[in-house]
Amino acid sequence: MPKIRVLVANRPRLMRDLVRATISDQPDIEVLAEIEDDSKLAEIIAELKPDFVIIALDRLDERPAICDYLLAHHPLIKVLAVAPEHDDSVFFWADIRSTAIESSEEGILNALRGKPTPRYQRII
Repeated sequence: MPKIRVLVANRPRLMRDLVRATISDQPDIEVLAEIEDDSKLAEIIAELKPDFVIIALDRLDERPAICDYLLAHHPLIKVLAVAPEHDDSVFFWADIRSTAIESSEEGILNALRGKPTPRYQRII
C-alpha cells in the first residue's frame, strides 16, 4: 500500500514541528517537505504532488486564500487547515466542501487516512 504523501506548510515553525512530530513516526505517512514561505507553495506542490497539504488556518470564518488556488489547480490534493490558537481544524475537499475535525493527533491522523470524524459540516 502506498504511503500518504504530506506537505507541511504552516508558517509558525512551532506548528510545523508539532505537525511533523504528530505524523512523522506513522509508517503509512511520508512527510515530503516543510515550507515556511507560502509564496513557494504552488511551485513545490506542482513538483512534489502530495496527497495532502497541511496549512495554517488564520480565521475560522474564512477559507485560506491558498485553498482556492490548490483546489482549482490540483483537484486531487486534500487540504487540512489547522488553527492551533482556536483548537480547531478544517478538512477541505476539491468540491469545496469542508468538515471540521477534532484538532487532536487522532483527528489529524484520521483525516490523513481518509477517515475524518466530523463534529459538524460547514461551508466556508
